[in-house]
Amino acid sequence: MNRERAEELAGTLKALADPTRLQLLSIIATAADGEVCACDFPELLDRSQSTASHHLSQLVAAGILEREQRGKWAWFRLRRDRLAAVAEALRA
Repeated sequence: MNRERAEELAGTLKALADPTRLQLLSIIATAADGEVCACDFPELLDRSQSTASHHLSQLVAAGILEREQRGKWAWFRLRRDRLAAVAEALRA
């Protein structure tokens, strides 16, 4: 693995290395339709909307989640290709 790829992977792993972010991923991964409205996270996490938004933004910036604005609320879904790429890099 070259240095550039190692730095990219480290950034992704850093985004994942947070209990709240792992909870968010778990919630989205197990959602019936594969996506969750931002409006649902405060109750599901027992955290404030601003805390949930902060962590969601970090996961979007790392390329782990996709965000789609629908009216007032944002909806989030996993970028499974990105997670698969992380898993593959760790296997190599």
